[in-house]
Amino acid sequence: MSTNATPAPTPAPTPASGAAIELVGLEKTFRTRDGDVHAVRGVDLTIDTGEVVAVLGPNGAGKTTTLDMVLGLTEPTGGTARVFGRRPREAVTAGRVAAVLQTGGLLRDLTVAETVRLVASTYPRSVVGAGDVDAVLERAGIAHLGGRLVSKCSGGEQQRLRFALALIPDPDLLVLDEPTAGMDVTARREFWDAMHAEAATGRTVVFATHYLTEADTFADRIVVIGAGRVLADGTTDEIRARVAGRSVSVDAPADAAVRDRLVTAASALPGVHDVQVSGGRLHVSAPDSDAVARALLVDLAATGLEVVAGSLDDAFASLTQPENQPEEGPR
Repeated sequence: MSTNATPAPTPAPTPASGAAIELVGLEKTFRTRDGDVHAVRGVDLTIDTGEVVAVLGPNGAGKTTTLDMVLGLTEPTGGTARVFGRRPREAVTAGRVAAVLQTGGLLRDLTVAETVRLVASTYPRSVVGAGDVDAVLERAGIAHLGGRLVSKCSGGEQQRLRFALALIPDPDLLVLDEPTAGMDVTARREFWDAMHAEAATGRTVVFATHYLTEADTFADRIVVIGAGRVLADGTTDEIRARVAGRSVSVDAPADAAVRDRLVTAASALPGVHDVQVSGGRLHVSAPDSDAVARALLVDLAATGLEVVAGSLDDAFASLTQPENQPEEGPR
């Protein structure tokens, strides 16, 4: 008898007190024939146990290199990285950290169940009992794929298999690099349902994604990385407010002369950085939306007031513009 219900995850072992991840002055430089490439330039970042953190950044921003150092896949050329107070490789070896990466790590000639069983046999501590892989496959949402060859799985199904493999050591920290790459909308929704269940047990989850909606709806905190540095760090609302502020809109007068006077007066309000008229509405953007709203209603007798938070997309686009990123200092 089959069921669509996802079994409840085993609660994560209580991590030792202190930060799950602590990066101090982290740097990574790659030497190439064309000169040194400074992929990560002094990242300072602390992530506490139990947090769910999204890492955002354009291609080449340094986010994947940073996560690679957290996982001990590459050594920093400067600064330090600690995971649960240990060197990253020590934390991974102890089974406290697992990852879902975009590529690699799968043997195409094995079935899905054989892959989970093989990987489970390499861990001293595992959620998979002797020969029993059903629970971990069910939690990853791929129980129906147990007998399928890995080579016959789609890209999204292979990502779900990587998620199943990440659950095997019963980790305290899950690191996900573009975990839903290759998944359709339904598969992405199911994947995040499973991740919500894992996070509810107290696991620390850190994920990099290009889907801003995923960061907006799933993360407690967002870290934006650009040019190898942390450009912003806070809740979704804080990231929006830092750059985009809030947009205040009112009814635009039908009379052109009255409308022009309202535009001029709104543009002169303190802190206003943009005023536009579209769709019969006058839109005013400013960090202090309360002051703008009060002035529009009381001083300018505007009507039909609405206040809307800036979008994460707009904030991300603004933060990652080259002109808004810190200049490269001497090395």
